[in-house]
Amino acid sequence: MISSDSNAHCEAFEVLNAAGRGEAVILCEHASYRIPPRYQGLGLAEADRQSHAAWDPGARAIALQLAKALDAPLVASRVSRLVYDCNRPPEAASAMPEKSELIEVPGNRSLSQDQRDEREMTIYRPFCAAVERTLEARKKEGLSTVLITIHSFTPVYHGTQRAVEIGILHDSDTRLADAMLAQAPALPHRCVERNEPYGPSDGVTHSLKLHGLKNGLANVMIEVRNDLLRNAEEEALMAQELLTLLTPALCALKQEGCKDA
Repeated sequence: MISSDSNAHCEAFEVLNAAGRGEAVILCEHASYRIPPRYQGLGLAEADRQSHAAWDPGARAIALQLAKALDAPLVASRVSRLVYDCNRPPEAASAMPEKSELIEVPGNRSLSQDQRDEREMTIYRPFCAAVERTLEARKKEGLSTVLITIHSFTPVYHGTQRAVEIGILHDSDTRLADAMLAQAPALPHRCVERNEPYGPSDGVTHSLKLHGLKNGLANVMIEVRNDLLRNAEEEALMAQELLTLLTPALCALKQEGCKDA
């Protein structure tokens, strides 16, 4: 169990297992569908406030299990991505979307610059600062670090069924993604793809660039189809399958680093 005495949280984020000394730091930018009261539910119906448009179902549960298995710090958002998507920069329209797939978001229409700035300063900036504090603390301790972000995606998007079950996403640094994809034959029952169902051109690698590439860290974004995460048993199974890819991949990167040194 992740020790509570190494945890911290505020409105915008939570840091779990902050003292973890494993090789990874894990992010979960879409961990919650919570909308702070001041945003009045963004004018959404209850079903829409809890839909995949508002968060990544199952992602936080997987991230927690990976954090425990890898003894990794976990930084997770505590606010719906419809209020502010912490995997998007402030200038991106998708940071505070007026529409998410088929769902209109009335509370995001015609936001003033002051309203956008308020969300940036109370949600996005604190989340990013928590990530950077976590990375800096590890650097001071001399701990090697890779960055892993955890997401889930809907099986049907704009009416199109998605065959991919696990997406291994990367930006310009492919080291960890390559090492994980090399292990994909160990999951013959799964459809594992590179940069699917999204890729860098979709703007989804913002966290990887901001916190991974900028700090010279090997990094990867993991996407899991959310119909494989319908209950605790399925979440636990998927976490174990991801570890089948991650554990040897992390070992391979470590060995490669020793060779380079």
